[in-house]
Amino acid sequence: MTNVKKLFVKTYGCQMNVYDSERMATAMGASGYELTDAADQADMILLNTCHIREKAAEKIYSELGRLKPLKTANPDLKIGVAGCVAQAEGEEIMRRQPLVDIVVGPQAYHRLPAMARQADSGAKVIDTEFPAEDKFDYLPRGPKMKRAPAAFLTVQEGCDKFCAFCVVPYTRGAEVSRPAGRILAEARDLVERGVAEITLLGQNVNAYHGSADDGDWTLAQLIRALAKVDGLERIRFTTSHPNDMSDDLIAAHGEVDKLMPYLHLPVQSGSDRILKAMNRKHTAESYLRLVERIRAARPDLLLSGDFIVGFPGETEADFNDTLALVNEVNYGQAYSFKYSSRPGTPAAEKTEASDVDKSDRLARLQTLLTTQQKAAQDGMVGRDVKVLFEKTGRLDGQLVGKSEYLHAVFANCDAARIGEVVPVRIVKSVRNSLAGEVI
Repeated sequence: MTNVKKLFVKTYGCQMNVYDSERMATAMGASGYELTDAADQADMILLNTCHIREKAAEKIYSELGRLKPLKTANPDLKIGVAGCVAQAEGEEIMRRQPLVDIVVGPQAYHRLPAMARQADSGAKVIDTEFPAEDKFDYLPRGPKMKRAPAAFLTVQEGCDKFCAFCVVPYTRGAEVSRPAGRILAEARDLVERGVAEITLLGQNVNAYHGSADDGDWTLAQLIRALAKVDGLERIRFTTSHPNDMSDDLIAAHGEVDKLMPYLHLPVQSGSDRILKAMNRKHTAESYLRLVERIRAARPDLLLSGDFIVGFPGETEADFNDTLALVNEVNYGQAYSFKYSSRPGTPAAEKTEASDVDKSDRLARLQTLLTTQQKAAQDGMVGRDVKVLFEKTGRLDGQLVGKSEYLHAVFANCDAARIGEVVPVRIVKSVRNSLAGEVI
């Protein structure tokens, strides 16, 4: 086919952006584009952006600056900015970087092929609306090509929590849940293409309330239905809010074998004063009691969390409350960041802690979290786990995959077993991974 065009997609940020990039590529594939790994060979370059990390917008502008030589060499090259920075910045992107042809927000990806046709005619195209139609109804599934053994599946988007530091309600919009039947159909389609593990995605995934024939389903009901899909071996979900961790979802962790014993449950701070300033609507005590209930349902569960240090008004006493909470919970994995303001959020109007305070606190927190993470990983030595092998390793005859607890595990194994869940005995703990022997 001589008129096939090349599409290069660079993805930033969260797992949902990975999922969205796949769907955009599929949509553009239906319009005559095929993916390329080489930006200098592309007819269109899409940057799928994230607005969560510090100075996210400036990093995208820097990336666009680096693309200028490609645009100069090929004036027909179309450059698009998608995702949350596109939603937040809108027309400002084209004002600051005239080489951009398309700006598309997260809820308008299904209109990308039409936007590309307009751009081919010389137009500058912006779509950052929150449309009434569901983009998932319009995004094509694509050909039934073989997939990697693990895949993401978006079930919910947006957030109604309005945490004071967070841009998600402004870039992704209000909470919207996809109908259960469509999720189940997509899951079956993924399994047919070789997927054995599905991670359900949402900005606030445990607030899921998708419609079904017998009324709205909770996330726990959806998980129980997915567990009945033949060939689907594993189910995970992320990211959760403590206030939406319902009784039936807690029970599912102890009752659904296919639901993996790993839970990402961000708390952000251990100080009730800071949690109130963050508009988190939970306390440190309520979070700790919730963790107790979840671990009672699934004692071997590995818990992960998110932390922000240096939030406006945070004192040393507040930070010590966070350290105390971390010591009590004992995390197997965690992510921690220095607070950085996001324009348009309530916290952006407050006075920040000094950068020296934030850097010092982050270092102390990460030292503690790293110690806990290493202890959890070292504690796996001698245990038998089940590993879903996903790819070949760096050494000949080596495969790499994930255990039930989301630990990276490598072992010598026949490449024909990629995509299988294989029993493995852990023999060694190394930096950020585990060495095992196939049983």
